[in-house]
Amino acid sequence: MIKNELKTPYFMINEGKLIENLEKAKHLKEVSGVKLVLALKCFSTWGVFDIIKPYLDGSTSSGPFEVKLGYETFGGETHAYSVGYSEDDVREVADICDKMIFNSQSQLAAYRHIVEGKVSIGLRLNPGVSYAGQDLANPARPYSRLGVQADHIDPTIFDSIDGVMFHINCENKDVDAFIGLLDAISQQFGPHLDKLDWVSMGGGVFFTWPGYDIDKLGAALSAFSKKHGVQLYLEPGEAIITKTTDLVVTVVDIVENEKKTAIVNSATEAHRLDTLIYDEPASILEANSEGDHEYVIGSCSCLAGDQFCEAKFDEPLEVGQQLHIMDSAGYTMVKLNWFNGLKMPSIYCERSSGQIEKLNEFGYDDFKSSLSRWSIS
Repeated sequence: MIKNELKTPYFMINEGKLIENLEKAKHLKEVSGVKLVLALKCFSTWGVFDIIKPYLDGSTSSGPFEVKLGYETFGGETHAYSVGYSEDDVREVADICDKMIFNSQSQLAAYRHIVEGKVSIGLRLNPGVSYAGQDLANPARPYSRLGVQADHIDPTIFDSIDGVMFHINCENKDVDAFIGLLDAISQQFGPHLDKLDWVSMGGGVFFTWPGYDIDKLGAALSAFSKKHGVQLYLEPGEAIITKTTDLVVTVVDIVENEKKTAIVNSATEAHRLDTLIYDEPASILEANSEGDHEYVIGSCSCLAGDQFCEAKFDEPLEVGQQLHIMDSAGYTMVKLNWFNGLKMPSIYCERSSGQIEKLNEFGYDDFKSSLSRWSIS
């Protein structure tokens, strides 16, 4: 399979770049004793789990389908968490997960009888402190529904659970900031943690970011674990797959209305939703900030404000030219949708050998069957 003959749009996962991140994860485990479980809510493309599995300890989920996927395709430890379980959800995964983490004391009370003796039981706590760049992603924001606040906890509950989970980071690239959060949690919940077997610090710790001091993080995690006598977990998502994947698109038209817009055969609304939700412009591989030719990179959806970014180029763009929208793995493929009936990007992996492996492609039948399977007769 020849890369320049592939039809756009498509995602290309680079195995070599993925392994670079995984080697950093391996180093963190070695210096800290922490266990790492892949956050499937961020990345669920199981066709490359063969690359990831040797480095991590399992997977963690935010809903029953993710639990099943982790159990079937990843193996190792399978952690189940949901902001709101139904009884059917709990019964569906009780026999295939190793840990079940409840979001509230009421959910724990309602469903404990179903899972007791089958799984290690945990509870999510909300310490009221966090690190998040945007309020939308801040789990400690006012009126948060995520986890139990310290002043709401029944202290006796720690005698009947095995662990707790804190998820209080979002793209935290500051090791000192994270260590500060660890200290705050230790101070606030220390006597409770001393009774437990494990503590998960959730995801959002960007330890694979260039220049991140992994050894400093490892020392802090190791100290926390020894202080409270617990096995520590992190739930990396973006940290594992950051900078590994491009969304490759083609310029299909160029229009001008005071600014030039290159319309590509993709859309943030359908194929890179977080660009739209968080108003964070994408980055284009072919762009040059010093270039003389500036364009809006616009989508082909009908949403007026749907654009990837504004970028400068050394030469004028042309219809038929391909562009690589970088860092398009995390919270991207898991959010694909059929808005406007646009063609869903295919998914490929470029192996370290140079071989291009097709993981999935989508067509009209997938679009049609996602909306209805049976007609009313």
